[in-house]
Amino acid sequence: MVYMPDIITIRNFSKSFGQKKVIKDLSFEVKSGEIFAFLGANGSGKTTTLRTLLGIYEPDQGELLINGKEYDPGMSSILGYLPEERGLYVNSPVLETLVYFAQLKGVERSEATKRALEFLENVELADKAKVNISKLSSGQQQKIQLGITIINRHRLLILDEPTKGLDPVNREIFLKMFLDLNKQGSTIIFSTHQMEETEKIADRMLMIKNGKKVLYGDVDKVKRSFGENIIHLNFKGKLPENQKLYDAKVENNYASITPKDKVEPEEILKYLIKEDLTIIKYEIASPSLNEIFIKVSGDSKY
Repeated sequence: MVYMPDIITIRNFSKSFGQKKVIKDLSFEVKSGEIFAFLGANGSGKTTTLRTLLGIYEPDQGELLINGKEYDPGMSSILGYLPEERGLYVNSPVLETLVYFAQLKGVERSEATKRALEFLENVELADKAKVNISKLSSGQQQKIQLGITIINRHRLLILDEPTKGLDPVNREIFLKMFLDLNKQGSTIIFSTHQMEETEKIADRMLMIKNGKKVLYGDVDKVKRSFGENIIHLNFKGKLPENQKLYDAKVENNYASITPKDKVEPEEILKYLIKEDLTIIKYEIASPSLNEIFIKVSGDSKY
C-alpha cells in the first residue's frame, strides 16, 4: 500500500458565531493526491470549515493545517480556492480575465494565454474569448469563475460547491476536468449537494450534520456500512406491496427495495416474478449516497 501524507489536517475544531455553535470538535484529514468530498445539508458548517482553514475566520479552538502549518498568504502559490460566493470583473473580456488571474499566480503570459484558450475550448466558450463577462449567462460566468481557480493547476484545490449553477452536461465536463487534474497531481477537496458527484469521482468523503462528523472514510466502505442487500429495480407496471417481505421507495418506474429482517433478496425476486411484474433491471448493491444522505439527515441518532 502506498503511503499518502496528509495535505490537510483538522483536529478538534470548534467554531461559534455569537451563541450559535456551528462546528463542534471536528477532526479529519485529506490525503495528498486524493479527491475528497465534503458533504452536508445547508447550514451544516462546510463553508465555515473551509473558510477557517484558509484563515478567513478564526477558530474558537483546534488546529487547521495545510502541509502541517496554519494557512498564510504565501500558500497561494500551491492552492486554488473557489469560494461559495462568486465574483468577477464583469466589464473585462473573458480571455483577459483568465490570463490576468493566471499571471497573478506567476504563470508567464504566453503560457497563461495557452491554458486559457484550451480551457475555453473545453467548456465550449472559445467563441466568447473577447466578449465582456457581463454579456455571459450566469452559467457561463460560473464556468469562468471555476476556470480562474483551476487554470493554474495547483497542487491543492479547495472548491466550495464547484458545480452549483451548472446544467448536467456542464457538470459532467467539470467532473472530468477534476479527474484529469487529479491525475496530473492535484489534490481536490470539494463540497457538494450532488451525491452522485461524490460517487463518480471521490476517493474518500466526510459528511457532517449540525457541525458534527457523522460519516467519514472511503466512499465504498461508507456505502457498504449501510448494507449490501439493497435491491435497485427498474420495472414496468405497478410494484406490489408486501409489508412482510420489504420496504420500497418508488419513483416512476424505479424502486429502491430494502428487505425485511431475515428476508433474502432472492425471495423477493421470486415473489415479484410470481406477481407478473415486468422486471427490466434487478441489481443488488449498497444503498446510494443519496439514500444514505437522506437517512442520515433525518435520523436523530446521527
